[in-house]
Amino acid sequence: MWKEKLILTLEKAKKSFFCISNLSAEEKNNFLDTLEHNLLSSEDKIIKANKKDIENAKNKNYNSAFIDRLLLTPERIKKISISVKNVKLLPDPVGEKIWENNRPNGLKIEKIRTPIGVIGIIYESRPDVTVEASILCLKSGNCVILKGGKEAVNSNKILVSIIKESLQQHRISPDVVNLITSGGRSAVKFLLSQNQYIDLIIPRGGESLIETVTRYSKIPVIKHYKGVCHTYIDKDAKLEMALEVTFNAKVQRPGTCNATETLLVHREIADKFLPKMYELFKRANVVMKGCEETRKILPDIEEAKEKDWGTEYLDLIISIKVVNNLDEAIYHINKYGTKHSDAIITENKKSAEKFLKEVDSACVYHNASTRFTDGGEFGLGAEIGISTDKIHARGPMGLAELTTYRYLIYGSGQIRK
Repeated sequence: MWKEKLILTLEKAKKSFFCISNLSAEEKNNFLDTLEHNLLSSEDKIIKANKKDIENAKNKNYNSAFIDRLLLTPERIKKISISVKNVKLLPDPVGEKIWENNRPNGLKIEKIRTPIGVIGIIYESRPDVTVEASILCLKSGNCVILKGGKEAVNSNKILVSIIKESLQQHRISPDVVNLITSGGRSAVKFLLSQNQYIDLIIPRGGESLIETVTRYSKIPVIKHYKGVCHTYIDKDAKLEMALEVTFNAKVQRPGTCNATETLLVHREIADKFLPKMYELFKRANVVMKGCEETRKILPDIEEAKEKDWGTEYLDLIISIKVVNNLDEAIYHINKYGTKHSDAIITENKKSAEKFLKEVDSACVYHNASTRFTDGGEFGLGAEIGISTDKIHARGPMGLAELTTYRYLIYGSGQIRK
């Protein structure tokens, strides 16, 4: 039964693509303005629905980091509404001229941004993704199929209903946004086979979700892979800055993919830096796992195993390794990292330049927390995800990354000889 219902939903989305792809920037922005207002005025309803999801998660003994990703508060709803406003203020990418060329034969060729089509977003426990994914897809002229995790079903339902209501207030087809709630994992695999309706799949979630989507999809996939992010403390770092940045990168919100999971420390400053970092982490209840050299300085922390260097904890846990030099730090990051976000803390410009050049990640930082890898923080208004792929889109994905392009060719009767 759910398959027939799902196919009907996909057919409606495909048909409604013409509607959303041809709206003017003003029409889309008017809808976003209404959505911003409706989200704020529906705060009580949103929180009531979210509480059901939170209670269910607690009853199933999900950890605190998971519940934090699931939680919606008045402050977070306000933040979501600000994302809507920020996206509204961004230039509409649809129709933007990327390139043009006037050929010797008189042909004028223009390369123009155009919507991708119907985009499927498969994600887990973060209901804020429901709104951010929808507004970015719609502003860039795309339809969106949302398959959120069952843990956030009540939150997602109320948020999508508010989006649909806002669309209808502007006589825009509500079928441009759709939430799939039935079918479970079988529905995910079924969606991944529907390449006649869906043009792109973007998975957001844990490693197993990404691997499942990549394995089964008949549709092009842009992966939002796990974030094994690193912070490297160079021998020329300012220790106070290093302590503050590292603490923020791990503790400020550990359940996110841009939180630092591994701390690398230059041997020359390890004796000075690590005991101070240990005290800060200990007060914040961070579990520390260290290499042999680290444990000589911090003997009461856990021993780091080989698998820990490639683990995304998404929790108050961090791996720590003492390295001999900058080259060893870069080698470690490129070997164990996931090409997401990595940082160097140093006052040595040459070392910073080498790190920025040679670390093969989407976002590489000098003297700043990895927690800034975010569409909103980058000025993109919001993000559809953080791509760890290396083609088309890389890092935080905003409006431009949700478009493709086509060529428009203007002639006056030219024929090819």
